[in-house]
Amino acid sequence: MPSAAERTRTLVQSTCSAVLLIPGLTTTGFDQLVPLDRSVGPEGDVFLEFPADSPAVRAATHAQDDELTAVLEITDVAPVSVPHRIRGRGRVSGRLTSVPGMAGPGRMMLRLETGEAYVDDLWGAQDVEPEEFRDAAADPLVAHEAELLQHLHAAHGEQLAMLSGLLGERTAGGCAGHRPAVVPVALDRHGLRVRLCEADGRCFDARFEFPDPVRDIIELRHAMHTLFDAAAH
Repeated sequence: MPSAAERTRTLVQSTCSAVLLIPGLTTTGFDQLVPLDRSVGPEGDVFLEFPADSPAVRAATHAQDDELTAVLEITDVAPVSVPHRIRGRGRVSGRLTSVPGMAGPGRMMLRLETGEAYVDDLWGAQDVEPEEFRDAAADPLVAHEAELLQHLHAAHGEQLAMLSGLLGERTAGGCAGHRPAVVPVALDRHGLRVRLCEADGRCFDARFEFPDPVRDIIELRHAMHTLFDAAAH
């Protein structure tokens, strides 16, 4: 399974919604501090791009002795329609400083020096040390996961339904003789997670591991064909 540090890096480098919280700085509604872009540097610092007139930029620029703490909170929502869509939450906290000259016109880059990190997702909840976060790598499928899950859901419903046959007695007959609906809910280099929902509303997750971790879309395509072939036979 992916480590907690890898899962946290994946959340930070994904397109999941994120908001920056600065103690003492009150924001509501449309005034929430939502970064325009975010990335992770080689030392594990999180770089956040904001409009130059953002309250976050003003706070970081005028902080005394550069001792401004902040928390980046990330919410991961499944990109397909499925019960219980929130897949996880991540948090990175540390010291916030401005980085002049690194952003485009009308924008300013802020650096969040990672002091603490935490992830609570489909795998469980765990703290992440700054060094672990720095040394981890985001999942190679992170940039494509949403599109891939939507494609699987829209175009491969029949193959997904057959996956329930690999689970043995757990889904045999389903509710009142009906097979449960199978929806792809998460995809990473190690495997595919689906959510099976019975006609009476009960749901549970099942995970299908790939024989070997995939490194790119080409290897993923081969792994998915192997998985669907196993379900068909």
